[in-house]
Amino acid sequence: MQQRARQAPIVPSMTPSFSSPRFFNPLMLWADVVVKTNEMLLSSGSVIQMRTERIAKAGLSPSDGDIAEFQLMGHEKLAAVGESGAAMANQLHTTQFTLIQRVVKHWLGGGVALFSLATSTTPAQAMTHAEAFGTAATRSAAAVSQLSSASARIVQRGLKPIHAKATSNARRLALTQET
Repeated sequence: MQQRARQAPIVPSMTPSFSSPRFFNPLMLWADVVVKTNEMLLSSGSVIQMRTERIAKAGLSPSDGDIAEFQLMGHEKLAAVGESGAAMANQLHTTQFTLIQRVVKHWLGGGVALFSLATSTTPAQAMTHAEAFGTAATRSAAAVSQLSSASARIVQRGLKPIHAKATSNARRLALTQET
């Protein structure tokens, strides 16, 4: 019988590789923002159409239901904008400032590593500095990716209340139009 050679266990690297899914995470987050924005715009268009028709039909003598709906329009918009702004400010406060600081730190570290590489005097020194530069560049890319993800989350948080109100209004008004 042949004995199999023992292989060293694979230990994940602490530095992310470019094949890591988290580098593509910002793309997926921004794609979600695009989808939600599209849904919101379509819903808003139908809500505007239904409310405009209702205003036109009501004319100069709107019913109590019409007046209530017209007042609701203004209150909803103010509430959604306030909620959206608060959600974005909260998300910005919790993540963005920390990540910007990390990006700048890694960027400056990359500059130091590049300068060290450029001033290497021996091949061994150049090899060590090249490795340090590669690590710094990878960390900088990861930090920028995280910054983009955080930005997408801020936009998602701000879009959520407006999207929710627009889509719920579209459903509610479509139901009232059918009856």
